[in-house]
Amino acid sequence: MSGSAGTGAAPRRPGRRGVFALPAALLVVSGLVLLAQAAWIPAKAALAQILLERAFARSLAEGTGVRPWPWADTVPVARIVFPDLRESYVALAGSSGQALAFGPGHVEGTPEAGEPGTAVYAAHRDTQFRSLGRLAVGDPITVVRRDRRTVRFRVTGRRVVRWDASGLDPQAPGRHLVLATCWPLDAVTHGPERLLVEAVAEP
Repeated sequence: MSGSAGTGAAPRRPGRRGVFALPAALLVVSGLVLLAQAAWIPAKAALAQILLERAFARSLAEGTGVRPWPWADTVPVARIVFPDLRESYVALAGSSGQALAFGPGHVEGTPEAGEPGTAVYAAHRDTQFRSLGRLAVGDPITVVRRDRRTVRFRVTGRRVVRWDASGLDPQAPGRHLVLATCWPLDAVTHGPERLLVEAVAEP
């Protein structure tokens, strides 16, 4: 009679697939989270622009700054229009991280568009200013201010600079406009370089 010891199944050892299953799952989850965050940022910016447009329309009608939502610590100050691209964006006062999360920001210490000097507006490369790479020399840019004044500019050039070496002078002679965003436009991490699109006011 044969013994029963030979009939028992040998314990299975974990294979290579089991060893790598958990790290692979974590990578998949991490990737999904990053994709969700990447989709949320543009979606939030698009929704914010709807609210900013409404607040800016009220600002024009009432002649005073109107907060886009009750807890906002800034107000819309201008509408930047790219006629050839059929795009327009409402800009907020200030260039803090909170402001730039919702729209372009008018950089502190620079004049309003159309006033003597260099007006500077900044925005994220993956939201409102993702189209800066499509602007070429000679293209028009229109800025509608909250005082209802409309100023028309023409693009004169573009350059890439370090964030701390732009050479911009807010008090430069003439009436200039600079739109700034991070560079490269297709990068997914922060870097030290900025794309500047420069324009001059039409007579």
